[in-house]
Amino acid sequence: MGRHQRAEASGLISFVICAIIGGFGMYWYMQAASAFWQISQRRFMACAGIVAACGVASFIAGYLRRRSYNTFRDIWMFHLRRIFEVLALSVVYAFTLFLTSYMLFNVMNGAMGKNVFSTYIPAICAAFAGVSGYLTFVQAELMDAKTLASLLPFFIISGVCTASFTTNDPYWFNNNFSQLGDRTTFAARMFNSTLILGGTCIIIISYFAVSELIATYRVKGPHGTVHMRNPHFSYHVPKFRARIITLSILLVLCGVCFIGIGCFRYTPHPILHNVFARGMPCVMFVILIGLPWLAPQLSRSFFVISDLALVVCAVEGVMWLKGHNTLTNVEALAAMLFLGWFIVFSRQIASIEADRIQQQLLRRQTVSLDELDADEALDDAAETEFQTVLDENPSIVSNDSKGVPTQRS
Repeated sequence: MGRHQRAEASGLISFVICAIIGGFGMYWYMQAASAFWQISQRRFMACAGIVAACGVASFIAGYLRRRSYNTFRDIWMFHLRRIFEVLALSVVYAFTLFLTSYMLFNVMNGAMGKNVFSTYIPAICAAFAGVSGYLTFVQAELMDAKTLASLLPFFIISGVCTASFTTNDPYWFNNNFSQLGDRTTFAARMFNSTLILGGTCIIIISYFAVSELIATYRVKGPHGTVHMRNPHFSYHVPKFRARIITLSILLVLCGVCFIGIGCFRYTPHPILHNVFARGMPCVMFVILIGLPWLAPQLSRSFFVISDLALVVCAVEGVMWLKGHNTLTNVEALAAMLFLGWFIVFSRQIASIEADRIQQQLLRRQTVSLDELDADEALDDAAETEFQTVLDENPSIVSNDSKGVPTQRS
């Protein structure tokens, strides 16, 4: 079996194992938990925790099976980066699975009713755990930047929707998004936690995106040493280190702003909250304006889309200042545009990665074909030489009347 077929087969095995663990785990929780932990919200949290735990365990098992190439001279640096990647990606998957499954449990509970849903919750937990185990295992085997980027919108949308569904303030959207998290209720904690964890996920995904840009820009010397490209190569970016460091800092600052908005609520910390809330659009503006210099490897159409996003946000901001729009709509539009831009940015990086892998495969195939042609040339030369010896010495071998070769004296 090939790599993709093996991943799918192993994912089915992971589905069965995770479904059994999720079903029996939730059944045991409902039998053993006290009445205080049988409240719907806490029961949903326990169920979502089981689903997330199964998905993360399946992801780690699949990711450790991936074949990894060591480009570090020190083996401990290679293992250290490997451990960091496993922990970082596990955090992304854990948060995404927890919030997504929690939101779905709330929606299904509202649709089916509390009594009916409580009867089926072990089976539903088993199904969710199985699906999460299957998806995470397959994605771990075939991990790339595109897969990581696809997780972010599910994570953010799930957390915000859950917070808006469970809030006791029906008019939270009249002012701004911060009002949804400016309380000490469960919904406010869910909203703020989503922002904090979303910022963490942005930093983690940015790390993998920047790592791929660096990996694409590296070349191997004749002795196997890894170094940056120089002007003798056709693909050269001046001041590459300065560009990549600046891009990394700006992407990390975007994640830090998300974290700061969730950590510092407006009521007790108005100054800090406004610093992060108003600092994030400034950082985004610098990234989008300076993107052609920061990452010239990306396509021109992506630069045009980035400029278009700036124009749309500017128009909505002017309409808000004139009183024709609410700040909540402006913040929602800016957040959706940034998430959309970040997803497309990660997909652009994934396309660069796919092109690099394809070029490496073609290069290896070319080398293999050259070696095969060289071997065939050697065989032809040897056969020609052997035939020449026979032609020059016809008395060496002859055939009798029955076709059996005999040695002449």
